[in-house]
Amino acid sequence: MRSANFTDQFLIAMPTLADPNFHHAVTYLCEHTDEGAMGIVINHPTDLTLEMVLDHMGISAKVPTGRIPVYNGGPVQPDRGFILHPADRHWTSTMQVSEHIAVTTSRDILEAMAEGGGPDTYLIALGYAGWGPGQLEQEIGDNAWLTCQADVDVLFRQPAEKRWQAAAGQLGVDLSLMSGQAGHA
Repeated sequence: MRSANFTDQFLIAMPTLADPNFHHAVTYLCEHTDEGAMGIVINHPTDLTLEMVLDHMGISAKVPTGRIPVYNGGPVQPDRGFILHPADRHWTSTMQVSEHIAVTTSRDILEAMAEGGGPDTYLIALGYAGWGPGQLEQEIGDNAWLTCQADVDVLFRQPAEKRWQAAAGQLGVDLSLMSGQAGHA
């Protein structure tokens, strides 16, 4: 039996987490059940832009899309797109994560964005992070991650390079003061 549900929370990588997929990562957890967990890394931008994704998919943009970054959402299915956005609107394949945040994986949201009719704020990612049954709980127990309630300002408004510190700051933690060596502050 699981003692906590981390859906709609941030996983904040500890400075000692060596996996390059999660170095200084903030992961937004979209789902956490007894079968495992699924999240999207929100602070690892790629060289791709929304404009490039739309062009690849054959969608013509009627509004400027060139500088909108696409993030590396995690190592699982890196060719699959995920769009985190406010939960006030739904498309063909939208999963409401919380009262405030949803994730959509269908083409129609991209078409709406290209027309200027998509969500007001959003984060686009390719790939996701996944954990099997009990794996995330074990990693949290091993102090690989800090957890805190997700914050829409960190998710949508904070610059990517500041999200790791900003998320930890919600807990009153300054990660720059933490040592990568066990037993040292």
